Amino acid sequence: MAVSGGLLAAFVAASLIAPDATGAAVSAAFTWSADWFGAYWQLLLLATVAVSAVLAFSRYGRVRMGGTGTPEFSRFRWVAMVLTTLLAAGGVFWAAAEPIAHYTQAPPQYAVAVDGPMADVAVALAQTFTHWGLAAWAIGGSLATLVMMHGVQKGMPLRPRTLLYPLMGERIRTHWLGTATDIACVTATVAGTVGPLGFLGLQVSYMSSTLFGTPDGYGVQVGIILGLTAVAAVSLLSGISRGIQLLSRINVWVAVVLVLAIVALGSVPFVIDAHLQASAVYAREFATMALFRGDTEWLAYWTVFFFGWFLGYAPMMAIFIARISRGRTVRDIFLSATVLPAAVTNLWFSALGGTGLYLERQQPGAISGPYAEHGLPAAAMSIIQALPFTAVLGVIMVIVSLVFFASTMDAMSYTVSASSMHRGEPTGRVRLFWCVGMGLAGAALLGVGDGGVDALQSFIVVAAVPVGFVMLPTLWTGPRVVMEMAAEQGITGPRRTAAAAERASAQSPGTAEQEPAPVAAGR
Repeated sequence: MAVSGGLLAAFVAASLIAPDATGAAVSAAFTWSADWFGAYWQLLLLATVAVSAVLAFSRYGRVRMGGTGTPEFSRFRWVAMVLTTLLAAGGVFWAAAEPIAHYTQAPPQYAVAVDGPMADVAVALAQTFTHWGLAAWAIGGSLATLVMMHGVQKGMPLRPRTLLYPLMGERIRTHWLGTATDIACVTATVAGTVGPLGFLGLQVSYMSSTLFGTPDGYGVQVGIILGLTAVAAVSLLSGISRGIQLLSRINVWVAVVLVLAIVALGSVPFVIDAHLQASAVYAREFATMALFRGDTEWLAYWTVFFFGWFLGYAPMMAIFIARISRGRTVRDIFLSATVLPAAVTNLWFSALGGTGLYLERQQPGAISGPYAEHGLPAAAMSIIQALPFTAVLGVIMVIVSLVFFASTMDAMSYTVSASSMHRGEPTGRVRLFWCVGMGLAGAALLGVGDGGVDALQSFIVVAAVPVGFVMLPTLWTGPRVVMEMAAEQGITGPRRTAAAAERASAQSPGTAEQEPAPVAAGR
């Protein structure tokens, strides 16, 4: 905890003392990281989707993780908590801004090929699905979760080092590599939480200024962040079974109200058509979009950035999902922690972003103009302003944004705290330290202007570099531990290799013909 917290404090201090030099250094590191590791991350996330899908829909999908008892949470509460770990980090604003960005400037691989009355809309949304869909959820919510749950069942702690337990066994408890893994993963998670938190202060301040005429200044932005921190701290100290799951349920229902209102006031037929066409493009060209390498500069600020961000979150997502998923099967975890959240995310982006595209097509410049002039927060606001009941929708959107991110801070503070403990549940003081620390760091970074927040968002990618190596082994250790548990639970029988059969035959020639090799159950 001291090392990870110290690294974050050092970065914040450097941003305050020498913002220009710090920004230049992080920008250079960001470019280097994207150039050297971007392709690797793209392959890693795509391979994770493929391996976890095959595992879930095979006979091993019936393996029950974390014990055979009744799941602790109902399915709705469980899925709601899973959704808040990632979608809340930027779902409102990226859902409005990314589709219009890809619509006004098509992704490089489709700059010439886009054709047809709705093709540009479908491509814009499908590219967004690629960034926020299956790959984003699978990296933390599938293989890593299974490895983490297996390790915890064997007595290992809920810490990132447990992801290496299948490789190193009990040695990882005290090995220096385990300590380095914990530090790297905590740093990446804190960076990925503090950056959007500071940005959210700017965004909500901008929205409040536009809607209600409040000052759009540093004081308001800090007040928003500290208020978010207070809500998250109260929820966090209430525990998972009360605070986090309650905040998650509130998230879901308020978000549903918002998205239904926006779609109803926009165009339901257009949104449905756009979602279906985009889903077809996504299903057909998911691998092509995920592995595109034709424009490294574009990739660095889109696909590689998002994949790096979600990769940095992955170990903590795995810890959090493992903590709330005891008693669930492998197939259930894949469907409910990867497929279902991805489907909900795509629907959310289609509803909000698709409405923005509808308004843009009805009146060119209505959304793209403010977006080009004022950036990310203007995309969401321009959609609200183009619809009736602007003030009401604006208030709901602000509430959704605040509660969503409070939930993310809540979940990430818990998992970072759990990673700081040698054993048992994290204490209230440790949880409070990380929650308040991230809030104060976000507020401090706003003092150096947009450059500080942009630098920290670039640092998200830099911090993800070591995490990429921690997640790689889950491609083979995930299936391996599930196969072991399948044998323990009687889903499969012990296998007898050809070499073992030959040795048995050589040692006992008289009995080899009478005793056939055992056959795996279910065949």
